Amino acid sequence: MNGHFREFEDEYLEMMYEFFEKQPSQRVRNGDLASALRVSPASATEMVQRLAAKGLIDYVPYKGALLTDEGMIHGQKMKRRHRLAEVFLESLSFQGNTHATACRLEHAIDDDLEVALSLLLGQPQLDPSGRDIPQASSEISSRIRSSQTQLISLERLEKGTTGTLEAMFLDDEEAHFMSQHGVLIGAQMTRTSSGYSIAGMSEANFSSDLASKLLVRISRATD
Repeated sequence: MNGHFREFEDEYLEMMYEFFEKQPSQRVRNGDLASALRVSPASATEMVQRLAAKGLIDYVPYKGALLTDEGMIHGQKMKRRHRLAEVFLESLSFQGNTHATACRLEHAIDDDLEVALSLLLGQPQLDPSGRDIPQASSEISSRIRSSQTQLISLERLEKGTTGTLEAMFLDDEEAHFMSQHGVLIGAQMTRTSSGYSIAGMSEANFSSDLASKLLVRISRATD
Protein backbone atom coordinates (compact mmCIF):
# COMPACT_ATOMS: atom_id res chain seq x y z
CA MET A 1 0.00 0.00 0.00
CA ASN A 2 2.86 2.39 0.77
CA GLY A 3 4.16 2.04 -2.77
CA HIS A 4 0.74 2.70 -4.29
CA PHE A 5 0.14 5.66 -1.99
CA ARG A 6 3.48 7.15 -2.96
CA GLU A 7 2.40 6.87 -6.59
CA PHE A 8 -0.75 8.83 -5.73
CA GLU A 9 1.40 11.54 -4.18
CA ASP A 10 3.59 11.57 -7.30
CA GLU A 11 0.51 12.01 -9.50
CA TYR A 12 -0.67 15.01 -7.48
CA LEU A 13 2.72 16.70 -7.53
CA GLU A 14 3.08 16.03 -11.24
CA MET A 15 -0.33 17.53 -11.93
CA MET A 16 0.51 20.53 -9.76
CA TYR A 17 3.60 21.01 -11.90
CA GLU A 18 1.44 20.87 -15.02
CA PHE A 19 -0.74 23.65 -13.61
CA PHE A 20 2.47 25.58 -12.83
CA GLU A 21 3.58 25.27 -16.48
CA LYS A 22 0.37 27.00 -17.58
CA GLN A 23 0.11 29.65 -14.84
CA PRO A 24 3.26 29.80 -12.70
CA SER A 25 1.98 32.18 -10.02
CA GLN A 26 -1.63 30.98 -9.87
CA ARG A 27 -2.82 28.93 -6.91
CA VAL A 28 -4.61 25.72 -7.84
CA ARG A 29 -8.02 25.19 -6.29
CA ASN A 30 -8.81 21.74 -4.96
CA GLY A 31 -11.80 21.44 -7.29
CA ASP A 32 -9.66 22.10 -10.35
CA LEU A 33 -7.07 19.60 -9.15
CA ALA A 34 -9.79 17.03 -8.52
CA SER A 35 -11.23 17.51 -12.02
CA ALA A 36 -7.80 17.20 -13.66
CA LEU A 37 -7.05 13.98 -11.77
CA ARG A 38 -10.62 12.67 -12.01
CA VAL A 39 -11.00 12.19 -8.27
CA SER A 40 -13.53 13.53 -5.79
CA PRO A 41 -13.00 17.02 -4.30
CA ALA A 42 -12.82 15.41 -0.85
CA SER A 43 -10.00 13.11 -1.97
CA ALA A 44 -8.12 16.02 -3.51
CA THR A 45 -8.46 18.09 -0.33
CA GLU A 46 -7.23 15.22 1.82
CA MET A 47 -4.17 14.66 -0.37
CA VAL A 48 -3.35 18.37 -0.63
CA GLN A 49 -3.42 18.63 3.16
CA ARG A 50 -1.19 15.58 3.43
CA LEU A 51 1.34 17.00 0.96
CA ALA A 52 1.22 20.36 2.73
CA ALA A 53 2.08 18.61 6.00
CA LYS A 54 5.13 17.13 4.26
CA GLY A 55 6.25 20.56 3.07
CA LEU A 56 5.65 19.79 -0.60
CA ILE A 57 2.69 22.12 -1.09
CA ASP A 58 1.82 25.56 0.25
CA TYR A 59 -1.92 25.30 0.89
CA VAL A 60 -4.26 28.12 1.88
CA PRO A 61 -7.88 27.00 2.49
CA TYR A 62 -10.39 28.54 0.07
CA LYS A 63 -7.53 30.05 -1.98
CA GLY A 64 -5.69 27.01 -3.28
CA ALA A 65 -2.26 25.44 -3.40
CA LEU A 66 1.19 26.10 -4.80
CA LEU A 67 4.22 23.84 -4.99
CA THR A 68 6.97 24.60 -2.50
CA ASP A 69 10.58 24.51 -3.72
CA GLU A 70 10.84 20.88 -2.64
CA GLY A 71 7.51 20.02 -4.22
CA MET A 72 8.55 21.78 -7.43
CA ILE A 73 11.67 19.62 -7.71
CA HIS A 74 9.66 16.44 -7.28
CA GLY A 75 6.81 17.48 -9.58
CA GLN A 76 9.23 18.53 -12.31
CA LYS A 77 11.10 15.23 -12.01
CA MET A 78 7.91 13.20 -12.40
CA LYS A 79 6.73 15.26 -15.37
CA ARG A 80 10.13 14.87 -17.02
CA ARG A 81 10.04 11.10 -16.57
CA HIS A 82 6.49 10.89 -17.90
CA ARG A 83 7.38 12.79 -21.07
CA LEU A 84 10.59 10.81 -21.55
CA ALA A 85 8.48 7.65 -21.31
CA GLU A 86 6.15 9.01 -23.99
CA VAL A 87 9.09 9.75 -26.32
CA PHE A 88 10.43 6.25 -25.69
CA LEU A 89 7.06 4.62 -26.46
CA GLU A 90 6.67 6.67 -29.64
CA SER A 91 10.15 5.60 -30.77
CA LEU A 92 8.95 1.99 -30.51
CA SER A 93 5.92 2.72 -32.71
CA PHE A 94 3.81 1.73 -29.70
CA GLN A 95 0.20 1.07 -30.72
CA GLY A 96 -1.44 1.38 -27.29
CA ASN A 97 -2.42 4.40 -25.21
CA THR A 98 0.88 6.27 -24.94
CA HIS A 99 -0.23 8.65 -22.18
CA ALA A 100 -1.76 5.98 -19.96
CA THR A 101 1.21 3.66 -20.38
CA ALA A 102 3.67 6.48 -19.67
CA CYS A 103 1.72 7.19 -16.46
CA ARG A 104 2.56 3.67 -15.31
CA LEU A 105 6.13 3.67 -16.56
CA GLU A 106 7.13 6.96 -14.93
CA HIS A 107 6.90 5.41 -11.45
CA ALA A 108 9.37 2.69 -12.44
CA ILE A 109 11.99 5.18 -13.67
CA ASP A 110 14.73 5.83 -11.12
CA ASP A 111 17.77 8.07 -11.50
CA ASP A 112 19.81 5.38 -13.29
CA LEU A 113 17.07 4.69 -15.81
CA GLU A 114 16.43 8.40 -16.35
CA VAL A 115 20.09 8.86 -17.30
CA ALA A 116 19.98 5.83 -19.60
CA LEU A 117 16.75 6.97 -21.30
CA SER A 118 18.06 10.50 -21.75
CA LEU A 119 21.14 9.16 -23.51
CA LEU A 120 19.24 6.53 -25.47
CA LEU A 121 16.73 9.06 -26.80
CA GLY A 122 19.34 11.70 -27.58
CA GLN A 123 18.25 14.08 -24.81
CA PRO A 124 14.96 15.13 -26.45
CA GLN A 125 13.62 18.60 -25.74
CA LEU A 126 9.98 17.99 -26.68
CA ASP A 127 7.50 15.18 -26.05
CA PRO A 128 5.40 13.68 -28.91
CA SER A 129 2.76 16.39 -28.41
CA GLY A 130 5.30 19.19 -28.75
CA ARG A 131 5.39 20.07 -25.05
CA ASP A 132 8.68 20.94 -23.38
CA ILE A 133 10.39 18.17 -21.47
CA PRO A 134 11.47 19.70 -18.14
CA GLN A 135 15.17 20.05 -17.49
CA ALA A 136 16.91 17.27 -15.61
CA SER A 137 18.08 17.88 -12.07
CA SER A 138 21.64 19.10 -11.62
CA GLU A 139 22.74 15.61 -10.51
CA ILE A 140 21.16 13.88 -13.51
CA SER A 141 22.55 16.52 -15.87
CA SER A 142 26.03 16.00 -14.46
CA ARG A 143 25.79 12.26 -14.98
CA ILE A 144 24.61 12.73 -18.56
CA ARG A 145 27.48 15.12 -19.34
CA SER A 146 30.04 12.78 -17.82
CA SER A 147 29.00 9.87 -20.03
CA GLN A 148 31.82 8.95 -22.42
CA THR A 149 29.38 7.97 -25.15
CA GLN A 150 26.14 9.47 -26.31
CA LEU A 151 23.22 8.02 -28.22
CA ILE A 152 21.43 10.44 -30.51
CA SER A 153 19.10 10.10 -33.45
CA LEU A 154 20.71 10.04 -36.90
CA GLU A 155 18.70 13.17 -37.67
CA ARG A 156 20.65 15.09 -34.99
CA LEU A 157 24.07 13.94 -36.18
CA GLU A 158 26.16 16.97 -37.14
CA LYS A 159 27.79 17.22 -40.55
CA GLY A 160 31.17 15.55 -40.66
CA THR A 161 30.41 13.49 -37.53
CA THR A 162 30.40 9.70 -37.50
CA GLY A 163 28.38 7.45 -35.24
CA THR A 164 27.86 3.71 -34.85
CA LEU A 165 24.32 2.56 -35.56
CA GLU A 166 22.99 1.00 -32.34
CA ALA A 167 19.21 0.74 -32.76
CA MET A 168 16.46 1.09 -35.35
CA PHE A 169 12.78 1.55 -34.48
CA LEU A 170 11.17 0.69 -37.81
CA ASP A 171 8.14 -1.01 -39.27
CA ASP A 172 8.59 -3.85 -41.78
CA GLU A 173 8.53 -1.61 -44.84
CA GLU A 174 11.08 0.80 -43.38
CA ALA A 175 13.31 -2.07 -42.26
CA HIS A 176 13.26 -3.51 -45.80
CA PHE A 177 14.17 -0.10 -47.23
CA MET A 178 17.12 0.16 -44.85
CA SER A 179 18.41 -3.33 -45.65
CA GLN A 180 18.38 -2.44 -49.35
CA HIS A 181 20.72 0.43 -48.58
CA GLY A 182 22.99 -1.77 -46.46
CA VAL A 183 22.02 -0.03 -43.24
CA LEU A 184 22.62 -2.61 -40.49
CA ILE A 185 23.25 -2.49 -36.75
CA GLY A 186 26.93 -1.71 -36.19
CA ALA A 187 27.32 0.28 -39.40
CA GLN A 188 29.36 3.49 -39.31
CA MET A 189 27.11 6.41 -40.33
CA THR A 190 28.58 9.77 -41.28
CA ARG A 191 26.56 12.93 -41.90
CA THR A 192 27.58 14.54 -45.19
CA SER A 193 26.52 17.76 -46.91
CA SER A 194 24.05 15.84 -49.08
CA GLY A 195 22.92 12.99 -46.82
CA TYR A 196 24.62 10.12 -45.04
CA SER A 197 27.64 7.96 -45.83
CA ILE A 198 27.28 4.30 -44.83
CA ALA A 199 30.52 2.62 -43.78
CA GLY A 200 32.42 5.18 -45.84
CA MET A 201 31.17 3.63 -49.07
CA SER A 202 27.57 4.10 -50.19
CA GLU A 203 25.60 7.32 -49.79
CA ALA A 204 21.92 7.65 -48.92
CA ASN A 205 19.49 10.41 -48.12
CA PHE A 206 16.76 9.60 -45.58
CA SER A 207 13.73 11.64 -44.65
CA SER A 208 13.83 13.50 -41.34
CA ASP A 209 11.17 11.17 -39.94
CA LEU A 210 13.11 8.05 -40.92
CA ALA A 211 16.43 9.41 -39.66
CA SER A 212 14.83 10.19 -36.30
CA LYS A 213 14.12 6.45 -35.85
CA LEU A 214 17.79 5.47 -36.09
CA LEU A 215 20.03 5.81 -33.02
CA VAL A 216 23.78 6.17 -33.36
CA ARG A 217 26.42 6.19 -30.66
CA ILE A 218 29.02 8.94 -30.71
CA SER A 219 32.21 8.42 -28.74
CA ARG A 220 33.35 11.43 -26.78
CA ALA A 221 36.98 12.28 -26.39
CA THR A 222 38.27 12.06 -22.82
CA ASP A 223 40.27 14.84 -21.22
